[in-house]
Amino acid sequence: MKLTSIKLCNFRQFYGKTPEIQLACDRERNTTVIHGNNGAGKTSLLNGFTWVLYEKFSAAFASETQLVNKRAIAEAEIGDPVECWVEVAWEHDGKRYRTRRMCRVYKNEFDVDIGKTDLYMQVAGDDGRWYPPPQPPEEVIGEILPGSLHQYFFFDGERIEKIVRADKKAEIAEATKMLLGVEVLNRSIKHLVEAKKSLENELKAIGDLEIKQLVKEQQKIEKESDRLANRQKEIELEIEHQQTIKKETNQLLRELSAAKELQLRRQQLEAQKDLDRENLKKSKDILKRAISSKGYTVLLAEVTAQFRQIIENLRQRGELKPGISRDLIDELLKSQYCLCGNELSEGSASWERVQSWKDKAGIAAIEETTIRTIARVDEIDRQVATFWEEVDREQANISQFRQVINDIEQQLDTIQEKLRTDPSAEIRNLQKRLDEIEEKIRELTLEQGADRQQIINLKSQIEALNKQILKQNLDREKQALAQRRIAATQDAIERLTEVRNRQERQFRCQLEQRVREIFSEISFTPYIPKISEKYELTLVENTAGIESPVAASTGENQILSLSFIGGIIDRVREWSDRKMLMLPDTSTFPIVMDSPFGSLDEIYRRQIAKIIPQLANQLVVLVTKTQWRGEVAEEIANRVGREYVLIYYSSKPDCEEDSIELGGTRYPLVRQSPNEFEYTEIVEVDYDF
Repeated sequence: MKLTSIKLCNFRQFYGKTPEIQLACDRERNTTVIHGNNGAGKTSLLNGFTWVLYEKFSAAFASETQLVNKRAIAEAEIGDPVECWVEVAWEHDGKRYRTRRMCRVYKNEFDVDIGKTDLYMQVAGDDGRWYPPPQPPEEVIGEILPGSLHQYFFFDGERIEKIVRADKKAEIAEATKMLLGVEVLNRSIKHLVEAKKSLENELKAIGDLEIKQLVKEQQKIEKESDRLANRQKEIELEIEHQQTIKKETNQLLRELSAAKELQLRRQQLEAQKDLDRENLKKSKDILKRAISSKGYTVLLAEVTAQFRQIIENLRQRGELKPGISRDLIDELLKSQYCLCGNELSEGSASWERVQSWKDKAGIAAIEETTIRTIARVDEIDRQVATFWEEVDREQANISQFRQVINDIEQQLDTIQEKLRTDPSAEIRNLQKRLDEIEEKIRELTLEQGADRQQIINLKSQIEALNKQILKQNLDREKQALAQRRIAATQDAIERLTEVRNRQERQFRCQLEQRVREIFSEISFTPYIPKISEKYELTLVENTAGIESPVAASTGENQILSLSFIGGIIDRVREWSDRKMLMLPDTSTFPIVMDSPFGSLDEIYRRQIAKIIPQLANQLVVLVTKTQWRGEVAEEIANRVGREYVLIYYSSKPDCEEDSIELGGTRYPLVRQSPNEFEYTEIVEVDYDF
């Protein structure tokens, strides 16, 4: 998972829609720094990520139910809904995802009524179009980065030591097993056990259902599906209208001499991007055809080798002789003349010798079939090499096209930013209009995707009802088939159990070694991290060859926890690259960390600041001015790709204003609010890295 942006609307301190926070994704500059004083919204930002993805909050997040901005509620009329949402975008395995979680409150005379929370997701593939996911958003997120693991990657730095707390060890152990793929095997075994029980009882009769009730429910769902389908048509028309306005606005920009060059370049880049997307689609289609038509050949190497061995054995035993057949020998005996011209009188010595060859000769039809089969086997072996050449070529093309498209998108972003900040007000206004059109199209697309997702869900419900109706006439399975399935299930359970035990031992030992290496880099103590068979994390010291537990301090536990997270990221990244994990691609991980170890001393702070950007594929650090002081800024500065400031507007009449200097420019951290409300504004640090 590679996070690309986050945007908020009326979420906690953030009034209205915030600018989209673009997150650094570059390999060298992989760090995004967000500065803000205490109370400015750093913890809210951290919890914005976890709320969208998992609907969970950190321990330091107060008043979890009060998500909607107070000013937005105060300005609403009684009975009106007030929307609050957070939208997070990320990339994973060549696809782009955009997920928004939304909640509403309804203002009443004395308080607010809290509505339900909704989660929406859109996925964009290589063609650049956005679609609803093929499964519920929660399942998509869970497959990429399961909720039980989120505390590894989204955490409060000052409270990270909870990983080694006694009351958290079992929870962390289970999460670790899931990330390493061990939990996948545990669940598989558990499901097989449940399946075995189910098979043992599969002939039991199910209860009868009222068909009329099922049909009535089906008609109700079909009506709702039709309503959503009509709304889909309305959205499509509105998107087409917005695309027309966008085209006209682009034309106006091209007509302005100051923006003409940039607009022409943008037009060229967009045309090139469309062409590359088409080429990317062609390469993927070629790869699919190769796999469907020739992929089976790579699985036949052992079979073809066995075939060749069988043929060789037959030839060595004389049961398969080339150039001679039983039909030929029968013809010679019948004519009573040998091929050499000698007479073959029945009962003579010559006749007996020719007759003996009959038992050694193969049937002509078998010989012909064997020859044809050998030729086909030779062709299969040749196709294997051809198949891998084609696969390697198209995979290289796919990677190249994706990289080119990514580079083009970065150039387009640069052009848009130049137009947004152009000295000409007319150019800025036109680009602003384009941004608003893009935002409108995106909102319509998200609504379209949510409705499509709902239509898919309703369709599944209709199909399920149809199956329930049809089940009334189904025959029962035969007992013999159930018994065979039970035996096969038991065999699978035993084999998976052995695989799990071996994998768990290997992963745990390698993980422990890496955790020790990282801990040693950061800490000057002689303590040694240990990971038990239950994946419980402890510190021990070795005195005279005897290991004994260490009563670690809060700081040592913070370092131990960070070492554990870093070790997991590093090892899982390596195991993913080597295809050792039975999980989707898990080779990239983000870390979003609030308040990075402000309670630690200077040496530890420097070491942690130095190692964190190296451990994480992507790092988002939320810091106060004092936490960013000296050693932290020095160690992380060359890894920073994006930087933002949270400006807190205080409603306190005599508030003390504050600021921070970044890149030679002073940015406010605290300001006097122009009204009676407190709120936070997000500003990007404007200088080239």
